[in-house]
Amino acid sequence: RMAMLANGVVLNEAKRRYELTVDGVTAICEYRIEGGRIIFPHTVVPPEIGGRGVGGRLVNAALDDAEAKGLEVVPECWFVAKAAEARAKR
Repeated sequence: RMAMLANGVVLNEAKRRYELTVDGVTAICEYRIEGGRIIFPHTVVPPEIGGRGVGGRLVNAALDDAEAKGLEVVPECWFVAKAAEARAKR
């Protein structure tokens, strides 16, 4: 199943990842759910679309989705950890 989220981000449940395609290139943020927790082990923004805020848009949509579902976020990926920390300071 796939669901469209904010900013063009797609939740691809079959592949257990959030996706954002820009100029035909897809950035991904992988996840797995264990109980009431969502674990983010890996985020990839291909260099062709890097430096344009794609990773931030992708990860923030994933974090919004996790929050809306009431899941505890466990960021194993440094990029997700950084975004979660910035959100906590707001």
